[in-house]
Amino acid sequence: MTRLHLVRHGPTHARGMVGWSDLPADLSDTAALARLSDHLPAQAVMVSSDLLRARATADAIQARRTRLPHQRALREINFGAWELRHHAEVEAETPDLIRAYWDRPGTPAPPGGESWDQVRARVDAAIDALIAAHSGRDLIVVAHFGVILAQLQRALNVPARNAFSHKIDNLSVTQISFGDGIWRTGAINHLP
Repeated sequence: MTRLHLVRHGPTHARGMVGWSDLPADLSDTAALARLSDHLPAQAVMVSSDLLRARATADAIQARRTRLPHQRALREINFGAWELRHHAEVEAETPDLIRAYWDRPGTPAPPGGESWDQVRARVDAAIDALIAAHSGRDLIVVAHFGVILAQLQRALNVPARNAFSHKIDNLSVTQISFGDGIWRTGAINHLP
């Protein structure tokens, strides 16, 4: 059984849709970071997205854990032309497209960005490779809202819309596991 501890990076305090923009995380809550690090398995292998907010969060909670090279495939959703824009602003321009993107996730995509199906394919492949390389281990994956929801959708075997109903707070842990061909969920959005 391979256990994944999916950690959402520290907050950016940015307003709007933050995807591939390389914004820093606010890691000033050192008590929360210490609780998070203490909560995670000490012998786990750790990996993060290559974006600064995930890398810095991983640095802050790494302790003596083995660290793998960060991975581009674990990035947040690519919002393309919607990047760093407010939902209301985009909705005023393309109401049907943005509603379809969030209400019927799958093939709709922002201009120059990724559809939910593309995010799932990218993240699933990265997680599958990590599981294959570290079978039977605990893996800490420091990443983003979209990455965590993609794997939660997979583990729960639900439509994307159902996965989107889950709240994923900054510095939270969502646990899923894979073994004998079966996905299982543990705590979702746990704040240590």
